[in-house]
Amino acid sequence: MVRQGHAIAYRRYAEDYANAEHTALALRQGIWAGTFPEPSEWRREKRAGGKHARPETVTPPSGCNINGIISAGGERIYHLPGSRDYERTCINDRAGERRVCSEDEARAAGWRAARG
Repeated sequence: MVRQGHAIAYRRYAEDYANAEHTALALRQGIWAGTFPEPSEWRREKRAGGKHARPETVTPPSGCNINGIISAGGERIYHLPGSRDYERTCINDRAGERRVCSEDEARAAGWRAARG
């Protein structure tokens, strides 16, 4: 896979595939035909909320700062500003997540308050 340009060498533990990666890069094969962020850099940026973080595609009305997210198990949960996980939540409006303006609005839409 590395030789064909479909993966990069994982140098943290071994250099076994470094030459195969250099060959794919020189031939501009697979992922090397264009540009892309290194996976570790992409993850680091995403965690830091940088350019690779999931963008919020809908601008909420002013003052609507309660984050309504859907958990991996499908549960609708809202996070209040200042709560433990508020800063870590990212809204994905395509998945049905959104910001709401009040706790009453959140509960009426079927969301429950975050625990903790």
